[in-house]
Amino acid sequence: MDYRVISIGCLAAHPLWGERAPARTGHATTTLILAEGRRILVDPGLPPQVLTARLSERANLAPDDITDLFFTSFQPDTTRGVDAFTNADWWVSREEREAVGVAMAQRLRAIRTGEGIEAGAEDDELGAVLERGVAILQRSNVVDGELAHGVFAFPMHGVTPGLTGLLIEGTRFTTLVCGDAIPTVEHLDGDRVLPAAHDLDGAKASMQEALEVADLLVLGRDNLAVNPGKRPF
Repeated sequence: MDYRVISIGCLAAHPLWGERAPARTGHATTTLILAEGRRILVDPGLPPQVLTARLSERANLAPDDITDLFFTSFQPDTTRGVDAFTNADWWVSREEREAVGVAMAQRLRAIRTGEGIEAGAEDDELGAVLERGVAILQRSNVVDGELAHGVFAFPMHGVTPGLTGLLIEGTRFTTLVCGDAIPTVEHLDGDRVLPAAHDLDGAKASMQEALEVADLLVLGRDNLAVNPGKRPF
């Protein structure tokens, strides 16, 4: 069992830095997990060309070497690079797929039928984005329990309806790939969640559960971090 951070992500607007509007292009931290012949890439948030280069630089792998993509949540920041990995199996939680997929399909239908929406170039552009999102979700498998040997789906619902991390059981330490449930080290140290969470109380409960379970945390928009409550080992 092995894992490594391929690319450190960032928030478009970091609320704990006092930012209220986008200051940069947000993208998720991308993590590679190697487990008994499986090569699982979590949250491919960079554009395909950039992510392909990072994968080569950090792990000496090409896109076709990846067997699985896993989305902790479903948004552009976690799925931007999927087109590089057409040979992989794609995974997302059932709750996330259903919640996001239904909303996308309804909005797309409204645009295509013109129900309450004025036709125009902006609607065409949004429609194309929604069509892409629906297509990705339709292709994605539902993860349930163990994704690979020693790698388990870990529900962290709250920031999004079905946000789900991956718990990696090591011989010495337990590592949790958190997604946006714990986005940055500032959120970790301040015991804070993203203010725009779908379910704020649920997000706080998920963060506390993560801190009870994991020794090491791969943060959704930051690097690998030690659980403050687990120091020293």
